[in-house]
Amino acid sequence: MANNTKVITTQQAMRYSRQISLQGFDLDKQEQLMSSRVLIIGMGGLGCAASQYLVASGLGSLSIVDDDTVELTNLQRQILHYETNIGDSKVDSAKASLQALNGDCEIRALNERLNELALRKLISEHDLVLDCCDNLATRNMVNDACYVSKVPLVSGAAIRMEGQIFCVMPSRNSACYRCISRFFGEQSLSCVEAGVMSPLVGIVGACQALEGIKILTNFGQIPTNRLQMYDAMTSQWQTFEVKPQHDCQGCR
Repeated sequence: MANNTKVITTQQAMRYSRQISLQGFDLDKQEQLMSSRVLIIGMGGLGCAASQYLVASGLGSLSIVDDDTVELTNLQRQILHYETNIGDSKVDSAKASLQALNGDCEIRALNERLNELALRKLISEHDLVLDCCDNLATRNMVNDACYVSKVPLVSGAAIRMEGQIFCVMPSRNSACYRCISRFFGEQSLSCVEAGVMSPLVGIVGACQALEGIKILTNFGQIPTNRLQMYDAMTSQWQTFEVKPQHDCQGCR
């Protein structure tokens, strides 16, 4: 994926020793992760949770995009922001927290809302995209840009007591996000109207980070063509097979 492979130092090997010691995850895979570039769209609850695990795990480069500012109501679930950050841009607040967590990670903060052309260019510069935004139109636009650029995508969503994860692998001609979003209609509920339980976004965001690491290092099984849904009320996961739609605007 990434062109310039970084060589792990003795100190870094000690820092990441708990995952390097995993069966099948060795120094080479850690160096792959350290050489990888990830783009996260949205630094709300999902983005905060996903980014901290990616950075803590030794990701080499992270770009974060969001044009919003930190509000009091965000602090219930957006764990990279603090009371002193109210009024600050979310990307600047998140960058400061992430940089304090791991100074080796190169972090680029983009405080803007990208149009389709700018988004496609930015995605093409990365090895993986995590969709952590909160509206269907942006999700579809990110999906389309990823498929055109052949960049893997891990999409996550959380609202009320419900969460979902969906991995898109264009290189494998997998189903894309539009293959499932076409059944959602125009409904566009947000946490403002429907609410969301704080730890739920942490669960989904952490799962996005996990799938992202697996994709970047070719470690474990990637759940392509599978929509994973979590019901926090019953603490149960369900998995649904998703077949590529022959008339899909995103992947066909």
